Amino acid sequence: MTAPVAPDTATRRRRFGGWATFVIVLLLTGAGSAAILALGERTERDALDPDSVGPAGTRAIAEVLREHGVSVDVVRDRSAAQRALDGSGDTLVITDTAPLDDATLERLTRMADDVVLIDPRSRDVRLLLADSAAAGVGDGAPADAQCTLGEAQRADAIVPGAVFSAGAGVTACYPSGDGYALLTVEGDTGRISALDAGELFTNARLTDDANAALAANLLGRQPRVVWYLPALGDGDLTDTAPTLGELTPDWVTPAIVVVLAAAAAAIVWRGRRFGPLVTEDLPVTVRASETTEGRSRLYARARDTVHAADLLRFGTIERVARALGLGPATSAPAVADAAARLIGADRARVRGILIDDLPAGDADLVALADALDDLETAVRLAVRPERNPQ
Repeated sequence: MTAPVAPDTATRRRRFGGWATFVIVLLLTGAGSAAILALGERTERDALDPDSVGPAGTRAIAEVLREHGVSVDVVRDRSAAQRALDGSGDTLVITDTAPLDDATLERLTRMADDVVLIDPRSRDVRLLLADSAAAGVGDGAPADAQCTLGEAQRADAIVPGAVFSAGAGVTACYPSGDGYALLTVEGDTGRISALDAGELFTNARLTDDANAALAANLLGRQPRVVWYLPALGDGDLTDTAPTLGELTPDWVTPAIVVVLAAAAAAIVWRGRRFGPLVTEDLPVTVRASETTEGRSRLYARARDTVHAADLLRFGTIERVARALGLGPATSAPAVADAAARLIGADRARVRGILIDDLPAGDADLVALADALDDLETAVRLAVRPERNPQ
């Protein structure tokens, strides 16, 4: 038989278990959130990455270029890209130019003979391709080159993704929807091309239509490809967005302080503990007869004979019902009728004693008490006649 656990020990165990469960749930929630964020970052990082074999990566086209004798060097920061392009006539492939400012982007494109923007933004085509602009997405149907660009003519039809409107002097290929899938412009330092490679050159889409042929033709014009994935901080962009503190009105901080202070005060007020309940012996013991006498004196002083009569009736009805074998939920009229039938008394008379008669004074109250006692005795003797002294 195990020994009982002390109440304070059980309370401490429950409290510790509650805190432990809270900490575990918090840790699991944090781990799940971190995993989801890491998955999102990995998916974003692998997009158009030539080292990624995932569906959004471009490892397949990089291997195709290498098989055709084209060297593919992957660089992930601006300084490495500048070192790789310094003094060479290579093809520069840029995936996402968001971290780069205008001056940095223009400086990098002037260092290469060929530039291919495979994830162009509106800023890129406007800045580098003679004020061209984004024009939405294609109509989803295969499109032929329909231009004089040799790399596009040697490839078959493709299904464009994002399309662009061409600026002055820009060669536009693969018309679809409201624009063209491929834009090319010849500049003083070389050629710049732009297309949505996310729908054409990824591992999942490279084998569709003429995507592989177009990718090999555009990216394989030079013996070496410098594949640049810009990193945060590669450009000289300045953060001009207002901070949260600058957007917050002056009254918010004092209001938050007041609310926190009120919450702390409420926690202290409502969180106080009095300890476990303990039993305490009363200094004196009062007999039941004394309590009854004291209550009767109060009723007599208040001349509340009706209330006193009700208390006497409650006790008599309860004892009579118990003697008759009736349940505690039996109504007073049902108890009166059962008693009348048992002792052969008038039903109205018994109901008057147990329910209806109201004493007008002390004499009536005494008479009612005697009648209740007589009725209870009659019922008891009728139920158990062997106890009748006669």
